Amino acid sequence: MKNKKKNHFNCKTALRNNVILLFLIALCPLFIHGQKGPDFSILTDKSFQKLYQNPEDCIAYSQSILISDKNLEHKIVLRNILSQAYAMQGNYVQSLTIYNQKEEEENIGKDSQLYFIHLFSEYSLADQYQNLGLYNQSKKIISNLLQSQDLLKSRDAKVRTTIAKLYQLQSINFGITRNYQEALQSLHASNQYLTGKNKENTLLIWENKIFKASYLIRQNKLAEAKKLLDEVIDEVNRNGEYPFITAFAYENLSRYYFQKEEYDSAVKSLDKGFLKIESLPYNNIKIVFYELYTRNYLALNNDEKYHYYNNLFANLKSKLDTNKKEGIQYIVKLVETYNKKNFEIQKQNKIIQLRNTTIIVLFFVLGIATYFFYESRRTKDLKKQLAFFEKQKERDSYIQLNVSKLNENIEKEKELKNTEKESQKVSKEKEDEILQKLKEWELSANFLSKNMSISILSAQTEINTKYLSEVINSNKGKNFNAYINELRINHIASLLKNDPAFLNYKVSYLAEYSGFSSHGAFTNVFKSITGMSPNHYIQEIIKNKRS
Repeated sequence: MKNKKKNHFNCKTALRNNVILLFLIALCPLFIHGQKGPDFSILTDKSFQKLYQNPEDCIAYSQSILISDKNLEHKIVLRNILSQAYAMQGNYVQSLTIYNQKEEEENIGKDSQLYFIHLFSEYSLADQYQNLGLYNQSKKIISNLLQSQDLLKSRDAKVRTTIAKLYQLQSINFGITRNYQEALQSLHASNQYLTGKNKENTLLIWENKIFKASYLIRQNKLAEAKKLLDEVIDEVNRNGEYPFITAFAYENLSRYYFQKEEYDSAVKSLDKGFLKIESLPYNNIKIVFYELYTRNYLALNNDEKYHYYNNLFANLKSKLDTNKKEGIQYIVKLVETYNKKNFEIQKQNKIIQLRNTTIIVLFFVLGIATYFFYESRRTKDLKKQLAFFEKQKERDSYIQLNVSKLNENIEKEKELKNTEKESQKVSKEKEDEILQKLKEWELSANFLSKNMSISILSAQTEINTKYLSEVINSNKGKNFNAYINELRINHIASLLKNDPAFLNYKVSYLAEYSGFSSHGAFTNVFKSITGMSPNHYIQEIIKNKRS
């Protein structure tokens, strides 16, 4: 009896356990689907932080997210971070390649998502142009975007952060042309949109402070600049390890000391900053450190260290210039392809319009012919028949006239196309526009690049090479090479007059700095423009300062 009760109890227990197990199995999918992965904003914020910690880690981390994320909005943000990481390494071609990886905009749920994708794509393109030194193109994109009042009034956090980045890029563009007042105003506007509590906003605020300090140094407002740089360095030290930001701050602190002619302190600042990035592939800022080391050791008359850092600077500059030149060719090709597609689309639309117009005209003519034929059948009156034939003649004459006009229009269109293909003399209006663009370009000091050519100038100013050559020859009274060389000599002559440090530099460094291929070429051009050799010119300035 006891065994029976025991067996009955065991059966009930087993049955109950099985029911509970089945219930838990049924609930499993709910628990699984109910779990949420990390928020995308948290992932991108971490990715953005890695951009300032180690670009290689940033690339690996961002790509791992990009592989699994199918959201187009997320993809474009991640690709921008990847592009920036490659640009920081000086790999501008790979940066453009990542930017150019786009899918069709399908399965987008909301208009707001499509709007943000377009906005962020334009910002990314402006960023690419700026990385390559194509500041005018960058400026145009930013200016067009920031004219939209609807955009500027947006309360969307990610849109506001993008606006802040656009103002930061705009500030850099103004800084390149030495318009420091506008540059500072753009930084102020950028900060107004950085109200988020994430690390991305914090990092951008730190960057803006450093940019502001750099503009103040150039305006000789040294005390205010020093205070800002000390603030950033202190804030970064208290909030984590961000080597790039720290190096950027110390780089500008060294400029502060250089301006005060405290070269030993400038070198110490460079040492502190370079220590942070020495083992990291931040080539875009390392080259700045090498150049500043060169200038300071030259001022300190330390030939050994001057030559050491000058070699590092020259080697890295050659590598980055080559990559930047390839990047410019790449982006020019992208723009040409885009314009060609647009032209083909417009051409197809015109063909379709012409075809539709022709069909309408034919139906109209056919309708008239049918009408007159019907009228001729209704009456046998000779007068009406004669009138009908007269009308037929008029109709034929009308058709012939229209066909003749159509042929004339076709011929005119052909002549217009042929005329566009032929080289024409630049109009006065176009000439003034080109001269204004050249005037703006001359402020950028891009002419100091060794790789400067008329095709690169064409890409930077968006002016046809033939027009450029013609305007330079007719208005500057010289060919392209002579024009560039004169800009270089005028620039270095101005630096020698206004910056005492340059008076201590050797002619070979001045030649390298000015973009000349050799010491001899620099000396010959300098003498042909100023009437004296570089050494003679320097001695004259020193003599005038003493007297």
